[in-house]
Amino acid sequence: MSASFVPGAASVRVRFPLSALAIACGLCSIAAAHAEEAVHELPPSVITAIQQSSPLTVVADPKDPRQPVPASDAADYLKTIPGFSAIRSGGSNSDPVLRGLFGSRLLLLTDGGQMIGACPGRMDAPSSYIAPETFDLLTVTKGPQTVIWGPGASAGVVRFDREPERFGELGARLHASVLAGSNGRFDQALDGAVGGAQGYLRFTGNRSHSDDYDNGNGDTVPSRWDKWNGDVALGWTPDDDSLIELTAGRGDGEARYAGRGMDGTQFKRESLGLRIERSNLGDVLDKVEAKVYYNYADHIMDNFRLRVPDPSSMMAMPMASQVDRRTLGARLAATWRWDELELITGVDAQRSEHRARRSSYSMMSGYTDADRYPWNKDALMHNYGVFAEATWSLAERDRLISGARLDRASAKDFRQRFSSMMGMSTANPTAGETRADTLPSGFVRYEHDLAGSPTTVYAGIGHVQRFPDYWELFSAGLNGPAGADNAFDGIKPEKTTQLDVGIQYQSDALQAWASAYAGQVRDYILFDYRGMNTRADNVDARIMGGELGVAYSFASNWKADATLAYAWGKNSSDDKALPQMPPLEARLGLSYQRDDWSVGALWRVVDGQGRIAEGRGNVVGQDLDESAGFGVFSLNGAYRLTSEVKLSAGVDNLFDKRYAEHLNLAGNAGFGFPGDTRIDEPGRTFWAKVDYDF
Repeated sequence: MSASFVPGAASVRVRFPLSALAIACGLCSIAAAHAEEAVHELPPSVITAIQQSSPLTVVADPKDPRQPVPASDAADYLKTIPGFSAIRSGGSNSDPVLRGLFGSRLLLLTDGGQMIGACPGRMDAPSSYIAPETFDLLTVTKGPQTVIWGPGASAGVVRFDREPERFGELGARLHASVLAGSNGRFDQALDGAVGGAQGYLRFTGNRSHSDDYDNGNGDTVPSRWDKWNGDVALGWTPDDDSLIELTAGRGDGEARYAGRGMDGTQFKRESLGLRIERSNLGDVLDKVEAKVYYNYADHIMDNFRLRVPDPSSMMAMPMASQVDRRTLGARLAATWRWDELELITGVDAQRSEHRARRSSYSMMSGYTDADRYPWNKDALMHNYGVFAEATWSLAERDRLISGARLDRASAKDFRQRFSSMMGMSTANPTAGETRADTLPSGFVRYEHDLAGSPTTVYAGIGHVQRFPDYWELFSAGLNGPAGADNAFDGIKPEKTTQLDVGIQYQSDALQAWASAYAGQVRDYILFDYRGMNTRADNVDARIMGGELGVAYSFASNWKADATLAYAWGKNSSDDKALPQMPPLEARLGLSYQRDDWSVGALWRVVDGQGRIAEGRGNVVGQDLDESAGFGVFSLNGAYRLTSEVKLSAGVDNLFDKRYAEHLNLAGNAGFGFPGDTRIDEPGRTFWAKVDYDF
């Protein structure tokens, strides 16, 4: 962690829908009555790089101020963790990438459930529905080194969680923040709870807005967004060891994209969840936990509400498309403990249904009318899994962690015909067909604490078999491998085997760590954009890379930190580079803290990427050409005004440099961008944030 902190005193106004505002007012009035009991201080720091907490695990507080400008979605936040990058398209709603792996290879969970997007091109990536500041805890497990959270996680698992509230007596707490910045950026967030020994009521909500930004040359990049979320949790805690929690949430938004032919004009989310936990059950069976969740995404794309249709493009007239996805899931797990062994066993299941409908220029208004434009179900996917994961203390300084899971995955194709942008229609040869596979996964990892030193070394090997996801099987116009009717008929499950090794050191003044990995991926699913139609194929691939980090307090008030991340991939079948691999990246931070204030600097340096496979990639992006390296320098500062209020501020890209990330969408001609040009990042950006806690 790099430090530059913020505290302060100010009143906070947050605008939400009327029902949310009513709850907020109630929480504020109760919290004021108990302010003396609830006051606490937050550590004074602005995060510039998140260090690894333990072997292959990163733990962070998403509420902490961070630089670059605090995140509007999950992908934006994850970029501060070494090994993560994102496929950019300007503005918000990027798609996260871990160690060069993308999509369902990276399992993304919120409160233990999956919120899966609906757009065939992942315009509404799962990360776009997550507002990081409304969560309490972010936990990342890198590589195939856990099996208890779901199937197919060959890149890793990301979990955003809200912790259950615990009140010993009647009381309340409140966190509120306001962020303002360049390009019309204005965010508000509220997280409050009231309760007692028997239960609690919690509300979390946020709103985020930004206008189009200017790049380092002063040119405007279409990138505006406006989004909001609101969630309520009602918990019953009859004793210290029991919890029953019911949650409900909604959200919506819109976003303009410089790198797409359409914009996202609706990101409607509906969520329901039920969590039941019971701990300290006995000498052996220690804990039982159950989770049931329902998530619904209703997404609209069009080319006329946030832009003017380009008469020279393939979508010269106003057009709109609406897609939705309903996901129902459940998980049951039990924790067993013996003297030297902890075992977690359980089962999980998921059902996900996808539908779509489409209108054209004849219905610029009323295109969501279900009578005129009926819904058509195109995909239904199921997964049923059983898992077990054990931690065995072999000796005082030795641990063996291992796990195994078995999944039964299936998908049914409901598409009767394929329609092209030109109005052509062809029959679907796999209409009504179902495909299914039984897929094993597992890992084993050895950890050893060195004698006389706060150092841990570890090595682990994992194997994951991943069923193709919706985007790989059903994306519109997607052809499959040679000899197959289409992608649904021909794409095979991926099979990843990976070795992870590393070292972790932690003392009062110094935290240092390094991790490396090497893997073989059989039947890697690759998208090929060369030619008239997009095609999905299976190839064999090799991957390797690593991350390292250090944070050192070299004086009483000074702290320096640095991280480095590198990912490499090769398409072994074609003896070419694996596409969409992020380049070498380093972050260097320096901060000074004294009493209630701090200042800090961040220098982000990214190398050029020369290993590309032009015209190949994934469902979102493809390699365009080689990219140039760049360096971006930023400053931040923080001040604690009172024990409840802190202020943080920063300037990103201080020298107003023009640059673009390697993982990027090509510019859209409708906005005047050449079709093979990456989207530039923001130029100099100022921001300030006030946090209020009691």
